[in-house]
Amino acid sequence: MDDAPENIDVISGLKQEEYILRPAINGELALRLALVEPKPDLILLDVMMPGMDGHEVCRQLKSNPRTRNIPAIFVTVKADTEDEVRGLFLGAVDHLTKPVVPAIVKG
Repeated sequence: MDDAPENIDVISGLKQEEYILRPAINGELALRLALVEPKPDLILLDVMMPGMDGHEVCRQLKSNPRTRNIPAIFVTVKADTEDEVRGLFLGAVDHLTKPVVPAIVKG
């Protein structure tokens, strides 16, 4: 989930040969797409989004029995420790800072 098309393009370009991607430009869409079969193997979330932010999306994903086991990673410009800790507390498995390093995302 990211509201900036250029960020979606970067991540999509790195992984499109290996995975089926379902970009979402807002939290509501991300929550709906997480329920589509086949369910995602991984969800990438931006913290700063209009309307519902990534932290709230993660909270809702982890509170839903149908999506709680899908790993979530925050990919965000917010690099402070407080945001990273909050994301991990909500159930994310990692926190990457933008701009992303292609070698890390591919790994």
